[in-house]
Amino acid sequence: LKGSGGGRSILLNGHIDVVPEGDLDKWSVDPYGGSVKNGKMYGRGTTDMKGGTVSLLMAMEAIIKSGITLKGDVVFESVIEEESGGAGTLDATLRNYVADAAIIPEPTCMKLFIKQQGSMWFRISIDGRSAHGGTRYEGVSAIEKAWLIHRAILNLEESRNSGISDPLYQHVQIPLPINVGRITGGNWPSSVPDLVILEGRMGVGPEENIQDAKKELIECIEKVCATDPWLKEHPARIEFFGGQWVPNSVSADHPFVATVSSNFKQMYQKDIVVEASPWGTDAGILGAQGAITTLVIGPGETRVAHYPDEYIEIDKMIEAAKLFAGVIVDWCEINSN
Repeated sequence: LKGSGGGRSILLNGHIDVVPEGDLDKWSVDPYGGSVKNGKMYGRGTTDMKGGTVSLLMAMEAIIKSGITLKGDVVFESVIEEESGGAGTLDATLRNYVADAAIIPEPTCMKLFIKQQGSMWFRISIDGRSAHGGTRYEGVSAIEKAWLIHRAILNLEESRNSGISDPLYQHVQIPLPINVGRITGGNWPSSVPDLVILEGRMGVGPEENIQDAKKELIECIEKVCATDPWLKEHPARIEFFGGQWVPNSVSADHPFVATVSSNFKQMYQKDIVVEASPWGTDAGILGAQGAITTLVIGPGETRVAHYPDEYIEIDKMIEAAKLFAGVIVDWCEINSN
């Protein structure tokens, strides 16, 4: 939506990729049916984050139909691959789609996230020695060694989070989680497993360097290997692969924060809740690669994202659209000529 010139620009970014639907038996509706019941639309991706993306489009449509001419440009992006690292947003940014500020309507229940953690995927391969299950003592179980590695990871998670004092994380139980989400190992019930692979996700603080976080995890694994006779001779191997989300942070006193906050108070008649995100978003790419001040706020609740029977409340989606329209008009300014 091209402006007349002389105003600040805004970028509206929403991802349309979704995570897999999971076990269909746990859904009470078709995950891709888009059924509407009692004011809620159900389906995979409704809250994360097609509902918020539609709210952005509704806001732009309202401004266009009103006949208002803005000074600043409004850029809308519908992107892919956010759920696995942000390739869509990165590509758009490298094509020079940038602005003075940006909104990503992830499902925050209309809280304002001025900080977002980053994250990265890791893979740890742990060797054992195969043997017959009847004489398992002649082998070395990679599963038992994996327990040692996993316990060390949990201890690292605890130590990394014990030093966090940022008040924006006061309501987040584990600000920087380290999650082991996949374990594979062994090939026969009567054989001692000679290989186990752990795959997981490590959270990175909003002001933390991803390389520093990687170093911490590597040193953690090296330390536990050094204390175990078998792992000392056959150290676990760690690699980082797949998804990697860059962290992001915006100052609480930035003018764009004030614009969003004032519009929220005018509409909802209460102060906006400002927090830090417990998960990664494309805001890190927009901030680091595009140098764009990026805030995350949108309809929907995280607790139903990635879950069976995911839904978005339609009224909340419309309310968000009204808020976004007000923010766009205030930020980009009306050309009264």
